[in-house]
Amino acid sequence: MTDYDVIVVGGGPAGVGAAWMAAGCGAKTLLLERTGRLGGTAVQSVVGPLMGGVESLVVDSILERIGGHCVDFRRVDVELYDLLQERGAEILLHASVSGVLPDGNRVNGVEAECREGRRSFRARCVIDCTGDGEVAFRAGVPFEIGRAGDGLMQPVSIMYLIAGVDPVRRFTCGSEEEARAVKVNGRTWEEVVLEAQAAGRLPETVSVVRLYAAVRDDENIINATQVNYINGSSSADLTRAEIVGRRQAFQIVDFLRKSLPGYENAFVSQMPAAIGVRETRRFEGVARLEKADCIAGRIFDDAVVHGACFAIDIHNPAGGGQAAGRDEHEVGTAERARPYDIPYGVLVPSRVDGLLFAGRCISASHEALASCRVMCIAMALGGGAGAAAAYAAKNGCELRDVPVSKIQPLLFQRKSS
Repeated sequence: MTDYDVIVVGGGPAGVGAAWMAAGCGAKTLLLERTGRLGGTAVQSVVGPLMGGVESLVVDSILERIGGHCVDFRRVDVELYDLLQERGAEILLHASVSGVLPDGNRVNGVEAECREGRRSFRARCVIDCTGDGEVAFRAGVPFEIGRAGDGLMQPVSIMYLIAGVDPVRRFTCGSEEEARAVKVNGRTWEEVVLEAQAAGRLPETVSVVRLYAAVRDDENIINATQVNYINGSSSADLTRAEIVGRRQAFQIVDFLRKSLPGYENAFVSQMPAAIGVRETRRFEGVARLEKADCIAGRIFDDAVVHGACFAIDIHNPAGGGQAAGRDEHEVGTAERARPYDIPYGVLVPSRVDGLLFAGRCISASHEALASCRVMCIAMALGGGAGAAAAYAAKNGCELRDVPVSKIQPLLFQRKSS
């Protein structure tokens, strides 16, 4: 049994933000990651660029170190490892959490399956940054999944890198909205894609092909594959999704070679280790982030994230494209949000002590999560959780009783009105 002030479970953006902040506040911090690399979906699933606007001292500091929003998937995990070690955090890879150390309604630590066998780690505070809420799930925290009505979750996607692109003619398209504006050989990119979809040259769920710039000028990041009716917390569902998604990836590359000037010699240069999952469990917290909060740009006195901004980006759970739009005339265009705050209560379980969650498993509606699930906002959420956990450990208070105003100066600076 090893004792810590703070244990962070999950080494993705939220976990990195949490461990960076907790260790920087002087807490004895351990980060546990089930794979062999830090970075979460940014590395394992080649999800990039790192999206989401946010006014966060944590995010600004980390992005400055790793090169900004467009990272090199091949080396960013080493850069993250170095910056966490410099802050004093301990890191243990190949450690998959399999249980919690309960004491009534309190989590006193976790059990992890390591290469040498099962190990126990005790802590004053545990932060669940696993995306699926693996710790909160094992601690019995109530949760919900999917959208209201049918419980369907956003589709999952294989993102990947292609190389062999002509740098002079490299084409990019970041959204459905942009696809209606940019043109290829005199036609909009949306028209080209939809024609190929109708003719069977693209999968029936692929109605938009997004091509993002990568760090090399002869590469693009492709965000286009889409597998519907998947529960990302089911191994059986994920098995099916991995195979279907990878087959789609190669079909899309064939389409790009034939349809885009400069892509005649394109090939898959990096396939992800795991498919990207947009949402699974959302856990019951003291507070809940709602779509209306994002649309209105709501400000909270107990904010741990300030100035979060990303569209209500709901990939259609039952078809291609966006699930909704701004109005009946713009179905398929993601609804815009104004910069909003995220309150501390969405990180705090309503019925369990000693535990916080950060990242895409926080307490939020299906629609609000569609905005705050992206990586830079997740990193800021992790920073807020790390600061709160370090404060609680140092001052001997319950996580739900942390005076948020005491940690806010570590997280953001509000602009004077």
